[in-house]
Amino acid sequence: MASDQLKGHLSIAAAYTIFGLNVVLCKDIANSQAVNPFVLFTLRAIGATAMFWLLSLFLPKEKVQKGDLWKIALASFLGLFLTQTTFLVGITMATSIDCAIIGTLGPVFTMIFAFFFVGEPITGKKASGVAISLAGVLFLIYHSVHSGGAATTTPLGIVMLLLNSLTFSMYLGIFRPLISKYSVVTFMKWAFLFSLLMSLPLSARGLVTTDYAAIPTNVRWEIGYLIVFATVIAYYLIPYGQKYLRPTLVSMYNYLSPIIATTVSIWTGMDVITWQKVVAASAIVGGVILVSKSRAKQR
Repeated sequence: MASDQLKGHLSIAAAYTIFGLNVVLCKDIANSQAVNPFVLFTLRAIGATAMFWLLSLFLPKEKVQKGDLWKIALASFLGLFLTQTTFLVGITMATSIDCAIIGTLGPVFTMIFAFFFVGEPITGKKASGVAISLAGVLFLIYHSVHSGGAATTTPLGIVMLLLNSLTFSMYLGIFRPLISKYSVVTFMKWAFLFSLLMSLPLSARGLVTTDYAAIPTNVRWEIGYLIVFATVIAYYLIPYGQKYLRPTLVSMYNYLSPIIATTVSIWTGMDVITWQKVVAASAIVGGVILVSKSRAKQR
């Protein structure tokens, strides 16, 4: 239904808008060196787990089949634990520009995984839409590079960001049927609990030794944003939108992140509107529309 499609688009657009701001804030937190990446992930997982389990107390009880728990654990490993930890580690070793470039590979990965795992066909229109949007983003990014910025990106940083894009694409492309089976709160309360347990062996020491009193006030607010918006709200909106949109179309909203970054830069006076940005934005939006109109099977 058209109304369901609209719900899906609004949810995913809001989530990726939050993710776009998330890149800037995570980079600032990384530069502060106040919290290591694994501790930061665990703090986010603790906050999200507590909030989703608390919210579930006020909703109708929903029982998860035992055979699905291990599937949710695997989805958590790919879509939460690996996706977030590789990003948080990678962004300490890469510029935001290179992070955006690698992130544009997400829809390509998702299209391939959705084809193999949920039978979503790769139509000519869909492939063309992905290619057009990808070209638009790369055009935007390459015309936004500042001199000397790329020198701070390391090979390991590139590997981490590639893993980030690959694992989240696998999550989107493989687990849509499982996500659609349960309510968003039920799915996410278990997913974040599993990801929290996965992170503890890597973060337990850091959780104890981190000097929380020494964390700058602005970094504390940024961490709070990550927990509430970039973790709880965004990860609520993603599975909600997945119920109504195809995996490849969901992943197309990856392209919102560099647009948000550019918009924030212009608003703060760090950048200006150019004809290159207008052309890039037109290509990105056009590609999303093309994928949206592809007559692929919904399930």
